[in-house]
Amino acid sequence: MLQRKFTTELSRFLQEEPDKIMLVNGARQIGKSYLIRYVSQQLFAHYIEINLQEDKDGPRTFANVHSVQDFYVQLGIFAGNELGSREDTIIFLDEIQAYPHLLTMLKFLNQDARYRYIASGSQLGIALKMTPSTPMGSVAIKQMYPLDFEEFLWAMGANSESISAIRSQFEKREMLNESLHEYVMRMFRFDLIVGGMPEAVNQFVQDQNITKVRAIQQDIIELYRVDASQYDEERKLKIRTIYDLIPSLLENKKKRVVYRDIEHNKNKRYEHYEEEFEYLTASGVAMAVRAISNPHFPLKESEQKNLLKLYINDVGLLTYLLYKMNVNAILEDIKSINLGTVYESAVAQELHAHGCPLFYYDNKKLGEVDFIIDDYTNLSILPIEVKSGKDYYVHSALDKFISNKDYSVKDAIVLCNKREVKTDKDGVTYMPVYYSMFIQGNNSTDDMILSLPKMPV
Repeated sequence: MLQRKFTTELSRFLQEEPDKIMLVNGARQIGKSYLIRYVSQQLFAHYIEINLQEDKDGPRTFANVHSVQDFYVQLGIFAGNELGSREDTIIFLDEIQAYPHLLTMLKFLNQDARYRYIASGSQLGIALKMTPSTPMGSVAIKQMYPLDFEEFLWAMGANSESISAIRSQFEKREMLNESLHEYVMRMFRFDLIVGGMPEAVNQFVQDQNITKVRAIQQDIIELYRVDASQYDEERKLKIRTIYDLIPSLLENKKKRVVYRDIEHNKNKRYEHYEEEFEYLTASGVAMAVRAISNPHFPLKESEQKNLLKLYINDVGLLTYLLYKMNVNAILEDIKSINLGTVYESAVAQELHAHGCPLFYYDNKKLGEVDFIIDDYTNLSILPIEVKSGKDYYVHSALDKFISNKDYSVKDAIVLCNKREVKTDKDGVTYMPVYYSMFIQGNNSTDDMILSLPKMPV
């Protein structure tokens, strides 16, 4: 079984949050159901799993359930003697977005407190917006992602002590020794090929057979292309067209989406495709990076919603689309191959999985900076440039960005494939691209206790 960070969060929630239901959101094929099944069976004597998409496509047992009593009747028929008490029974409602009315019912099932529940779905963001009465207060929505690079290293046999040692070097802004650097870079290049889809990673760990890995990735891409079941055929076609355009958009100098190119209509604007973009990002098959022209902390206040870049949710899927079976384009330092798009996509995937809302700097005169994230430690912003070649010291847009005193930039990072770690006089730190696995979003999710002042007498 693959070691996943989400296992700890899931286990902790089920043991320490008995009064809420966890809703796990995330793209299809990232291992949500497997992980929920594994953890739930470890913690509860009675485990009931109901795949609501399969029910909708088949017997429709829960299609007309509109009250708690109706639900229990159908649950009794479905589960029979497998049901126990609240203390030892958990019911997993998989693909719950297939029945939006059950999302509303979660509140009442939780209040009734007959059993424990957990639910998951691949389009929960969309389903919750379409649900007239969302069960806020009764549920906790958690996001799950494909494997990040640290989890990929675990799968490849790296132990926690080794990764902790690498993390320590990152925190001290020091480089690894040459042999360790070469090893981690080799693993990083493997990660660019295999990506973070659990089935692909398991296949690679098993026999390193790239042909089998690519076949798995091809199947997942086809699933993503056709999986927009709640929309009519016209909208499905637009979603598929946009998804298919993403690799070519990323290969352009300006990587942002050009709306007139989607249907070759110069009159089209962002608002004509807003629902399609929302589907691609809410379902987890793509990542949106919004433009910021006047950046200040927090970045959310300055985003330009109508200017965006889209990234495939998994770098392994991207390299399949770009290179198919020619993995030497990634493994070898071939001068004619520019891996900038691939490196940038890998970093986007890492930052996204670490809880960083993604933005980029867009200025017609000054140029673009690949990523900007909120720096919660300094209450500032952190610009990040990604370089795959030898010219990583050349970054005129970043130079102009950090020289603007209005932006109050305290640090900047350039990620590259070189071993050295150094900070120049302008505060730009150069470091290996694999150090992106330690760049986090918000501060720790551990409980924070504040000291309350005493009322003056």
